[in-house]
Amino acid sequence: MSLVDHALEHRTARRGVGALYAGNARAVMYRGWRATRSTNWLVMLSGLFEPIFYLLSLGIGLGALVGTVTVDGREVEYAAFIAPALLAVAAMNGAIYDSTWNVFFKIRFAKLYEGMLATSLGPLDVALGEISLALLRGGLYAAGFMVVMQVLGLALSWWALLAFPAVLLIAFGFASVGMAVTSYLKSFQQMEWIDFVMLPMFLFSATFYPLTVYPEPIQWLIQALPLWHGVELVRGLTTGAVGVELLVHVGYYVVMVVIGMFLTTRRLRALFLD
Repeated sequence: MSLVDHALEHRTARRGVGALYAGNARAVMYRGWRATRSTNWLVMLSGLFEPIFYLLSLGIGLGALVGTVTVDGREVEYAAFIAPALLAVAAMNGAIYDSTWNVFFKIRFAKLYEGMLATSLGPLDVALGEISLALLRGGLYAAGFMVVMQVLGLALSWWALLAFPAVLLIAFGFASVGMAVTSYLKSFQQMEWIDFVMLPMFLFSATFYPLTVYPEPIQWLIQALPLWHGVELVRGLTTGAVGVELLVHVGYYVVMVVIGMFLTTRRLRALFLD
């Protein structure tokens, strides 16, 4: 029996109860981490410094001209206003890059998942493994940026200790949805849609100026964006503007994770097992 015939027979046999999850997502994540460490570490490192450059040029440089910004009735320095937003952006970028372009290449060109799913691994193993890898990258970006924030004295409250779990949740949400969307895309032209969405979301999610500068209809639109919820969550924690509304932002990302995981698992199964 050829390898292809064996793989087809294996897939057919796994359409039952144990087809989705074999409990070995860590193997997928470990394989991806080793590949990234050996070939893409320079690209990964560049993503760590990008938000730091924004902080130094805008928060420190432009901040000298802007002065203070009002957050929940309190005046904070402009650098302390944009730093938590850039922290959320760092988590988003790290998660999105790994869960979109890397996943697209593995699905459409390397045919990596096809080989993985011919083994005992299920689509949920692959989804969890790849999303965990993206989560790791987002977490590393966020941790590096948080060190810079501490050095510059931009964490204004003890609540900032919860900012790291918050950015991990943000990374998890973006990674889950990013991989789900990517699994449906078939060309580089379609992949450009991701950048088309990400750039304006980065610029207009109250990242660099308060939401109140927009007309009210635009404010409602911005508040539907996932990055806005991440920015408000982290900004509330680092500035001490903590209230029940932060739970709404947490709930938003929990829903993102659930929807993203469901769609990714379903799509991988449809692509490679059905």
